[in-house]
Amino acid sequence: MSENIIEAKDLRIFYGMNEAVKGVSFKIKKGEVTAVIGPSGCGKSTVLRSFNRMNDFISNIKITGGLSFEGDEIYGPKMDPAVIRRDIGMVFQRPNPFPKSIYKNIVWGPKINGYKHNWDELVEKALRRAALWDEVKDRLHDSALDLSGGQQQRLCIARTIAMSPKVILMDEPCSALDPKATARIEDLIGELKKRYTIVTVTHNMQQAARISDETAFFYEGELIEFGNTNELFTNPKEKRTEDYITGRFG
Repeated sequence: MSENIIEAKDLRIFYGMNEAVKGVSFKIKKGEVTAVIGPSGCGKSTVLRSFNRMNDFISNIKITGGLSFEGDEIYGPKMDPAVIRRDIGMVFQRPNPFPKSIYKNIVWGPKINGYKHNWDELVEKALRRAALWDEVKDRLHDSALDLSGGQQQRLCIARTIAMSPKVILMDEPCSALDPKATARIEDLIGELKKRYTIVTVTHNMQQAARISDETAFFYEGELIEFGNTNELFTNPKEKRTEDYITGRFG
């Protein structure tokens, strides 16, 4: 039985007067891949960004209820946002490498966080874990912007890995990629779950079915159903879930 690493209790997120996330409760299991699905504007990315306090950068936002990481309140007064973002890394929808060399992309975060060990070893380990080392090992000091889109996204994953996170959040990491690059990212997620807990937002239900252990279905700010991926897709408990996964709406 997997232990829970993130837990929400009656989590509500407001943009001004608009309640974007409406009292959701769930538990993310350690060492598993959790997919978050649902139509556009249903609160998926808003929930994901709450896990590592990326919502702090949005004005006029209010968060109520409980949200904990390893038993500590993520929005508690003693929680340092920099620490939570180190432990819970994030990969965004579009690849966003820094306009620096591949090498400097990897070492930038650890350097500002006081890493003092072997830089070359850190870079190689992160790139190997992101399945990118063999493709770039002879061009580490070339610009990251010269990489293909799929390579750039794997570099962003390597950059996250270099911070030694416990959880990796992925907000539609394949939406800007071609099918071949998407397949590489999906294979990579299968490897990464051996070391990290992964939570990924995706519009692609086939992808959710392929890569995840558990799936959460959001609709209009509500968590409609959350459970084992295979069961949710083959025998959903809620009619709205069935309607969505069969294409009747969304």
